[in-house]
Amino acid sequence: MAAARGRARAADLAALAAGAVFPAGFAPLAWWPLAILAPAALAQLARGATPGRALLRGWLFGLGAFGVGVSWVWISIARYGNTGAATAWAATAAFVALLALFPALTAGLWRRLAPAGGVRAGLAFAALWALAEWVRARLWAGFPWLEVGVAQVDGPLGGWLAVLGPYGTGGVALAGAAVFAAGVKKSDRWAGAALLAAAVAGGAVLGAVPWTRPAGPARSVAVVQGNIAQDVKWAPEAVLPTLERYLGMSRPLWGTDLVVWPETAVPLFLDEVEAGFLDALAAEAGAAGTTLVTGIPLRDAPGGPYYNGVVVAGGGAGAVYRKRHLVPFGEYYPGRAWLGGLFRILDVPMSDFAPGPPDPAPVAAAGMRLGITICYEIAFPALVHGDGGAALLVNVSNDAWFGDSLAPHQHLQIARARAREAGRYLVRATNTGVSAVIGPDGRVLARGPQFAPAVVRAAVRPMAGRGPYARLGDGPALAGLLGLVAAAAARRRR
Repeated sequence: MAAARGRARAADLAALAAGAVFPAGFAPLAWWPLAILAPAALAQLARGATPGRALLRGWLFGLGAFGVGVSWVWISIARYGNTGAATAWAATAAFVALLALFPALTAGLWRRLAPAGGVRAGLAFAALWALAEWVRARLWAGFPWLEVGVAQVDGPLGGWLAVLGPYGTGGVALAGAAVFAAGVKKSDRWAGAALLAAAVAGGAVLGAVPWTRPAGPARSVAVVQGNIAQDVKWAPEAVLPTLERYLGMSRPLWGTDLVVWPETAVPLFLDEVEAGFLDALAAEAGAAGTTLVTGIPLRDAPGGPYYNGVVVAGGGAGAVYRKRHLVPFGEYYPGRAWLGGLFRILDVPMSDFAPGPPDPAPVAAAGMRLGITICYEIAFPALVHGDGGAALLVNVSNDAWFGDSLAPHQHLQIARARAREAGRYLVRATNTGVSAVIGPDGRVLARGPQFAPAVVRAAVRPMAGRGPYARLGDGPALAGLLGLVAAAAARRRR
């Protein structure tokens, strides 16, 4: 009995360790096989356990995965939310424990649906994992981070992204390894190996398909990374030096087709600087054939709702984008009417934005239609792909919130996955890095350093056409994943 308890505890610790290894499958290390092997290890550890023990091991896996992979949440709460270390650690621990419920429920439900193991069981595990990621991206405000499909942008399975998106790709990536781990016979393991080989071959074939096509001549673009420290960004005395830095870095770029500044690069409302600063700057840039796009807060009237926005300098009211998907506790406070007193412990500047309209039209700039997202929005495929009318994707961000952590690198990897899904060039402008220009295949064409003023230059082309995922969304993948779960449930009933 004691030996059995010892083995059970060792398996519990192994699940925690497998979870802690899981983030190494993502940027900056990007050892993509670990994003597949770690969940497969959880399947192996859960296969011989009771449903309750499988649930515990899934939760321990989640504690390791999110405790390592999203530990950067602590930085934004403690350093910039001004809450103190103890409160920040408590909030981060609660967040990690909540996220850990998703792999916990995956493992526990899987043991109830497919207790016998085998090929169907392995496929059901892969499907349940991918479905749990899909739910996690939508429940509450959504947190689509550390998704197995996104990790494949660097690997041979990345070709599936344009066809099945992150959740279908995650299911395909996990299928073979999960079947191998859940196998009870030698033939099951051969089937798992064959499935993995077929997934790799399919990724290579699909990755070579030209889903999109050039729709115009090459355009020169430049990203200006100002590197303004977050703790002084909104200070009144920092406004003039900030504008002078961006202006000084941008003037040598006149003649470039498109120049992009990061999220809230201008730390004043548009109505405060448009007539004087931005219009004059747009005229100066326009005389050289350059269009300037910048992040800037917007408001309809002083004292009214305000928005996290992007404007084409001098472009008029139609060249404006308002952020749609806001970050809870960073850009708005959910439940403020009932929990208003609770939020007094947070002291985050410009943290009560209003959401923009849900279906904005692409913004015209430099003779192209731009599909714009701000910061966290790049993690939501539906916000990026829209109606397919954008010829170039632009994402502006301020990852200074997360310091020198995993977050900026993970954020760039997510943007790369979106570019590959859409078959579009993507220009990413950030305050402190990582600023980059990404090709339609998800490869980084040019990137800047972190934590230094920098200019990133590259050539892009407007693109037209859409692949299956950009046109159809998650529907086909979800149907397939649910079908695999239903097949396992039907076998369980029999």
